[in-house]
Amino acid sequence: MTAKIEFDGKQYELPVTVGTENEHGIDISSLRSASGGLITLDRGFKNTGSCESAITFLNGEQGILRYRGYSIEDLAENASFLEVAYLLIFGELPSQQELDKFHQDIKDESYVDEEMKKILDGFPRSAHPMGVVSSLTSALIAFNPSSVDVSSEEDMYKSIVKILAKFPVLCAWALRKRTGQPLDYGDSSLGYVENILKMMFKKANEDYKINPVVASALNKLLILHADHEQNCSASTVRIVGSSHAGLFVSISAGVAALWGPLHGGANQAVIEMLEGIKEDGGDSKKYMQKAKDKEDPFRLMGFGHRVYKNFDPRAKIIKKSADEVLGDLGIEDPVLDIAKGLEKEALEDDYFVKRKLYPNVDFYSGIIYRALGIPTEMFTVMFALGRLPGWIAQWREMRLMKEPIGRPRQIYTGENHRPYVDIDERHN
Repeated sequence: MTAKIEFDGKQYELPVTVGTENEHGIDISSLRSASGGLITLDRGFKNTGSCESAITFLNGEQGILRYRGYSIEDLAENASFLEVAYLLIFGELPSQQELDKFHQDIKDESYVDEEMKKILDGFPRSAHPMGVVSSLTSALIAFNPSSVDVSSEEDMYKSIVKILAKFPVLCAWALRKRTGQPLDYGDSSLGYVENILKMMFKKANEDYKINPVVASALNKLLILHADHEQNCSASTVRIVGSSHAGLFVSISAGVAALWGPLHGGANQAVIEMLEGIKEDGGDSKKYMQKAKDKEDPFRLMGFGHRVYKNFDPRAKIIKKSADEVLGDLGIEDPVLDIAKGLEKEALEDDYFVKRKLYPNVDFYSGIIYRALGIPTEMFTVMFALGRLPGWIAQWREMRLMKEPIGRPRQIYTGENHRPYVDIDERHN
């Protein structure tokens, strides 16, 4: 199967690649050399496939999300986050023996060098946790200087286990730095998700008891965020790794990319929007009307999705958990009451229903994190915790496929050649 491009009286025949879900992509890798310089222009790479990947399938029109062929609904309902991490990274769901070994190996690597505390101490308490986590993740390379031999399964496995073990510790430290709590190293007797909760929330003078409703909600949230195809941060991890940069620094770059409000910062923006509505009197109906007014600068955060044109399948799953968490904790919070009001309006208003502007995963995740007492600035760090196995899987796949270094082209729109002018002859 081929496609043809005609330009300047000449025709160029290009191969078409077909994916296992019948996606078609025109392979333009030979176009520039065959045509003597012709390239394609695709701002933001919205219509350009940068790779072939066997990790995640996403169909935004039909609201489908699958990891390695498994539906997100089945995984969120039945699997643990660590099972999903293993699936994304290694391609298959683990046996009980494989999962037990994986978890034990992670526990064995969960210590973080004491000197890392000195780096953490260098940040002011007001530092944004994402900046702290990105810096600490990059700093891990100083304490693990040997490069990964990607041809060695043992080397690759050890590096993967190390980052899965240490990253949650760094995230918990960023939170405890922010809240002025002493650092916690966790408890090796706990499950992966339960240990994250303990490291974040245990008070120095109290025992910490795991709330099963909270643990279940966090397990689902982490699974729902674990991978999302070639998004901004995943693409960043791959392109940084394509220079043969190590896993830790590639993950650090992914954290930085996730930080932005158009990517991982969306759930933080939801709560900030809700707090703004509260400060203005808390009238959700008023703000839904503002959202409909094209002349009004107000933007409704957490509704609709740039990829999912029908509904966000992750939102359907996590809505139930949000209801369970709020019910179990019995929280009275005017900001969360406003969120419920906006949700009700959007699900019943023809304007939003016709445009399929339903609450998305960022809307519900922000509600859950606020209910758990997680500071707004930490929301994106929680997103990063979930996305970690996806980043690892993308980096590993890219290296094993021996992808070339990423090097996009451009269309130059600057000045043509100009002669140099001596400084005393230049005019402002």
